[in-house]
Amino acid sequence: MGNQMTEMLKGTLEGIVLAILAVRPAYGADITARLREQGFSDLAEGTVYALLVRVEQRGFVDVEKVPSEKGPPRKVYSLNPRGRKQLEEFWRTWVFLSGRIERLHHDDNQREGT
Repeated sequence: MGNQMTEMLKGTLEGIVLAILAVRPAYGADITARLREQGFSDLAEGTVYALLVRVEQRGFVDVEKVPSEKGPPRKVYSLNPRGRKQLEEFWRTWVFLSGRIERLHHDDNQREGT
């Protein structure tokens, strides 16, 4: 990932992870795998774990420790009502920003074509 992509991802990763958890509960490695399936191949697993600590501290997720076949119990994260509210706010903000950015992009393409 280029530097610009990394910086943009930093600002949106929380919402992306909350959106993943809105589909179904998951543990850190599972979330990382889902992100990689979506094309975020350079995303470090540690980045996701640090973010999960923050969303847990902010009260957006509930955490359940589930026994693991390999090693210590896994923390499974699920979106709670406060997290759903945060996700709704993320989507409202995303729609607003992406619409404005798309308009700027369209205007720039129109200008180049003239």
